[in-house]
Amino acid sequence: MNSTQHKFLEQLFAAVDSMAPDQFAGFLTDNAVFRFGLAPPVKGKVAIKDAVTAFFGSIAGCKHRLKTSWSGPDSIACEGEVCYTRKDGSEIVLPFADVFELQGNLISAYRIYIDITPLFEP
Repeated sequence: MNSTQHKFLEQLFAAVDSMAPDQFAGFLTDNAVFRFGLAPPVKGKVAIKDAVTAFFGSIAGCKHRLKTSWSGPDSIACEGEVCYTRKDGSEIVLPFADVFELQGNLISAYRIYIDITPLFEP
């Protein structure tokens, strides 16, 4: 992975961790497809922004830690951990893997492989 792609991931996760849906949506093509865990895919930048806004409303915060990443001609994949802060202030760390398909400098497909079930368990 080159430094431009690494910086792209850092900026993307900074937008997610700041829970800024508008900033996050700026990384997407207008017709992007987004899949978060086992949830059905969401299509289109506006619908994705709405879905992400709803998810952000269910947590108090999050912080991603990138462990490794690799890339192809029009794709990036990465693995890491995300620390979620629940509304009650408790935290949980979960592993994730993301796959991004790119059109130029924007994400056309964003797939997050994670089991968030423990996030919402008591």
